[in-house]
Amino acid sequence: MNQMTRLSPSAPALPDDDACWAAFMARDRAMDGRFVGCVATTGIYCKPSCAARHPRRENMSFLPDPAAARAAGFRACLRCRPDEIGRDRLAVEAAVAFIEAAEEAPLLEQVAAHVGYAPHHFHRLFKRETGLTPAAFARGLRAERLKTALDQGGSVTEAIYEAGYNAPSRAYADAEAHLGMTPSAWKDGGRGVTIRWRIVDSSLGPMLVAATEKGLCRISFGEGEAELRARFPHADLRRADPALDAMAGRVAALVDDPAAGADLPVDVRGTAFQQAIWAALRAIPPGETRSYGDIAAAIGRPGAVRAAGTACGDNNLAVLIPCHRVVRSDGSMGGYAWGLDRKRALLARETLK
Repeated sequence: MNQMTRLSPSAPALPDDDACWAAFMARDRAMDGRFVGCVATTGIYCKPSCAARHPRRENMSFLPDPAAARAAGFRACLRCRPDEIGRDRLAVEAAVAFIEAAEEAPLLEQVAAHVGYAPHHFHRLFKRETGLTPAAFARGLRAERLKTALDQGGSVTEAIYEAGYNAPSRAYADAEAHLGMTPSAWKDGGRGVTIRWRIVDSSLGPMLVAATEKGLCRISFGEGEAELRARFPHADLRRADPALDAMAGRVAALVDDPAAGADLPVDVRGTAFQQAIWAALRAIPPGETRSYGDIAAAIGRPGAVRAAGTACGDNNLAVLIPCHRVVRSDGSMGGYAWGLDRKRALLARETLK
């Protein structure tokens, strides 16, 4: 399988002291597991999201992991239990492997028992680490296998059973959620799918806004009907109706007011890994940024920094899924599909809000 189904055991480099301190002040759960904070006055070490009262800055130092903290003479905080981060991530890695190997999607109770956790606790843990529930991860995995099988040719029926589905009905339900269209439509360039579209003016230039009956499937700068047709060569492309006109207006408003589209319906296809990354992007508050390493760590995949960057690049919904809030670890802008000038402008506007 590809990178979406493997949790890397390697951790990214220790952030600098200022970044570590900022993570503690924000109680940033996304940074848990990347380092620990050691408090000289109490002799304990904590994870960044620890809910205990913050010590003075001069009393705190940072080390890459609990083992280093113990070697330096510190003991684990009994409130945040920083040693459990590594154990929890190993359990999630084992659960992912178990789900992959199963011919049918296992029940939560089976997955939890396999890794030695109570079901209700492991459900929360798995979602915290990956951004998805075990059931959603399994559905995304099968949907990805279905997509691969469809892309390789052969009949839709063969692809459905090759992906591990026992019945076409379940495959079509998953495909609607994960591919944005039925298996046959995916295989045939969107055939049978109606996509309405229009160009709307925004303060950062014209935007293409396109949607299926379910929701927005493409938001981009500098594109038009030709680019949309290249993505869906056999879809029924139609000009906007009043419903899309209203939606397009809200999309354009996002450029100046990021909160304007919080409840806009979306219809984007993606693997389980991509969906987790996109969910992590939408969780970044306006005016703040994260590194690609932060985003990978936020979904429990600290070693998948390059894959996180690729998933950001695969984002189909400019501004609504705010990949412009991701920068390189050194604070530089990195890439942006719709131009670095727009990325800088978006970040500057959000910072001034």
